Amino acid sequence: MIEVVNRQRKVRVDLEYWQTFSERALAVIQKARHDATIAFVSDRRIRDLNRQFRGIDKATDVLSFPAGEDSSTNLGDIAISVEGAEVQAKENDLSADQEIAQLILHGLLHLCGYDHETDDGEMNRLELRLRKQLQI
Repeated sequence: MIEVVNRQRKVRVDLEYWQTFSERALAVIQKARHDATIAFVSDRRIRDLNRQFRGIDKATDVLSFPAGEDSSTNLGDIAISVEGAEVQAKENDLSADQEIAQLILHGLLHLCGYDHETDDGEMNRLELRLRKQLQI
């Protein structure tokens, strides 16, 4: 099951919609029986998290926090900057919902152990294929 929480106030977020989408995304990743939490946060909060956990003092779009190997069904947590998603959506000529959907998928793949920084494009190829399946 996916838990979706809104921890920011600038942008209205339809939590039920994103929960349904995220559960569908887990199904196409073949992790339907797993759990994760997705938190929509402000740019300020994601910057704090990025500084605290990655040592990078700037806002980013999405951060993933895997649960670790000792968790049987919990994949972990994802933080998404809604403000950052809106800016990127405009830059990429997408709707904010399309950008958020891509960020959720991206974050879920990270929780499943994929790492685009070290895998010679494997995660990117998979993500592009899954975007088509999810129609994003």
